[in-house]
Amino acid sequence: TWATWPPKCAWLPLRTSGKSHSYNLVSKYHKIWKGTKDAISAKDISRKEPVGGVIALKESMKYFDADFFNDSKLREMENGAKEFNVPAFRENRRLVAIKDGGLHDPSVLVFKSSWSWSSKSKVKESEMFDYPQTSMPQRPSNDEDIAFMSIIELGELIRTKKITSRELTDVFLRRLKRYGTVLESVITYTEDLAYKQAKEADDLLEQGKYLGPLHGIPYGLKDIIAVPEYNTTWGSKTFKNQVIDMEAFVYKRLKSAGAVLVAKLVTGSLAYDDIWFGGRTRNPWNIEEFSTGSSAGPTASTSAGLVPFAIGSETAGSITYPAARCGVTALRPSFGTVARTGVMSLSESLDKLGPFCRSAADCAIVLDAIRGADAGDPSSREIALEDPFHVDITKLTVGYLDSAEMEVVKVLSAKGAKLVPFKLNYNVESVQSILNITMDVDMLAHFDNWQREGHDDDYEAQDQWPVELRRARLVPAVDYVQAQRARGRLIREVQESFTVDAFIGNATDWELVCLGNLVGLPIVVVPTGFKSIEHPPKGNTRRRTTVTTGIYAPPDHDHIALALAMAYQSVTDHHKQRPPIDAN
Repeated sequence: TWATWPPKCAWLPLRTSGKSHSYNLVSKYHKIWKGTKDAISAKDISRKEPVGGVIALKESMKYFDADFFNDSKLREMENGAKEFNVPAFRENRRLVAIKDGGLHDPSVLVFKSSWSWSSKSKVKESEMFDYPQTSMPQRPSNDEDIAFMSIIELGELIRTKKITSRELTDVFLRRLKRYGTVLESVITYTEDLAYKQAKEADDLLEQGKYLGPLHGIPYGLKDIIAVPEYNTTWGSKTFKNQVIDMEAFVYKRLKSAGAVLVAKLVTGSLAYDDIWFGGRTRNPWNIEEFSTGSSAGPTASTSAGLVPFAIGSETAGSITYPAARCGVTALRPSFGTVARTGVMSLSESLDKLGPFCRSAADCAIVLDAIRGADAGDPSSREIALEDPFHVDITKLTVGYLDSAEMEVVKVLSAKGAKLVPFKLNYNVESVQSILNITMDVDMLAHFDNWQREGHDDDYEAQDQWPVELRRARLVPAVDYVQAQRARGRLIREVQESFTVDAFIGNATDWELVCLGNLVGLPIVVVPTGFKSIEHPPKGNTRRRTTVTTGIYAPPDHDHIALALAMAYQSVTDHHKQRPPIDAN
C-alpha cells in the first residue's frame, strides 16, 4: 500500500570524494554518540543525580510512552538531538515548510488504495461514460424550478438552445446572493469569471461546438481549491486575503468541460467542520441546525438549489457528514481518483475530492469530467472505471449491514440485485486512532510554520485544530510508522472480508467513516427520506431531518456504487425534494 516516488531509492549513495553524503552523516552521528557516551560514563561515576536537561527529558519521555531509558542513555539522546536531529529538522523545514498548506513538495511516501484484483477490467483512459438521453425538457417558467433541475436536464436545455449559459448563470448568481448570506455558505462570488465563461460556452454552441453535459453549467468550488485572481481563503482569517496563482487540476478539468464557476464556497477553517472566519454554515432543511463537515458550503449550496453541483473534499467525513445532514447525493471517490494539485492538503494519504449533486447520475457525470492523474499529485491515478450507466445490477451481490436503511435494500432487491446480510470482519481495534494519528501528524507537517508563528491562537474554533495539532507534536515518528503498519493490516483484513460487490450501511457511523477513508473505499451518500425535527417551532413547520444511507464499494469500483444508487433513485424521489431554506 505504500511506495516511494519516484520509484528509485532516494538513499542510494551520492559520490562525494569517495564517500556518500549519507555515510558522512552517519559517521558524524557516530562520533557524537561515541564522544557523548564516553563523557557521560566518566561523569556518571562521580555523579549520582541526573542534571537538569536529563531530568526534563526523563519527565517528558512518558508522553511518548518511552520512559524506559536510564540517565546515561538520556544524556546521550539529549546531545544527539542537539547536535544532529534539531539542525536536520530546521534545514528540512527551511526547504519545504515555510509555505503552509502542502501545495508544494508532496511526500515521496505514496499511498495506493488499489487491491490486487481491482484492475482486472481495463478501459481506455480517454473513454468517457455513455450518458443517458433525456426526453426533451421544457424550460420552466420560474427560476425556482430551473434551479432544481438535474445536470442532465439543464444540459439538454442548453444543447437545444432553450436557455443560454448566461441566463443560467443569472439564475444561480441571484440565488447565491439571496440565500448565501442566510446559509452562510458563500465566501467569494466569481461573477466576472462566471459571465466570461458563460459567454465562451454560448459562443461555442453558436459555432456548433458542444462540449458535453457540463457545457455552460454553473457550479461552485470549496474554497481550498485554487483559482487564479481570486482569494483562496481556506476558510481561515489567517489566509483570507491569500491569492494562489495557479489553476487547480479539478478546476482545469471543469473549465475544459465548459462548466461555469459562479462561487468559491465555504470550507470550515483549514477544512475542519463548518465554522469559518465569516460564521457557521447552516442546514437548508432546518435553518436552526448547522451543516457539519468542512465541505459545508458545497453541500448547503447544492441542497438549497444555489448551484446545480459543487466540488468538496473529504479527509475524515467532510463529504459524508454534510451530505447526510443536508440531504444531498454525494460521492466520495476511491482514493487517488481525482488529482489534488492546487488544493490545500491535510493528509496526502487521506484527502479526496468529490461532487455534491442532485442525483447519483449527476455525480457520475461530474466524476467523469474531473477524474484523472496529474504530476503534481503523486497519489493520483488513471483508474479504469467501468461505465456506471451500463452496469447490470442483476449480476451484483450486495450486502447490507445492520445499520442499512431497509427501504434501499427492498428497492434494490426488487430491481434484481441479490441482497444478503453482511458484516465487515476485521481484528484491528485502533481504526479511529489510526486515522487521527495519520491525519493530525500529516496536517501539522503542512501547517508547521502556522503553528510555530502562533496563528493557532487566532483560529476560529479553539477546541478543534489547535488542540489536535499540539497533541500531534507528541507523536513520535516511530509510532506514526506503526500506525501505518496497522493501517496496512486493516486494509488486508477488509479486503479479505469484502465478499460482496458492494454493501449498504450508515454513511455517518464514525468507525465506518474512519475505516472507509483509511482503506480508500468509495461511497455514494443517498437521501432515503425524512423525519420530524426534535424541537420544531410553534405551528406548522416544513423543516425536516433528512435520512440517508451509504452505498460502499471496493476501491476503484465507484461505478458499482453509482449504478446501485442510480437504480434506487430511478424509482424513488427523496433526492428531488426541496428544502424550505428560510421558511418555518
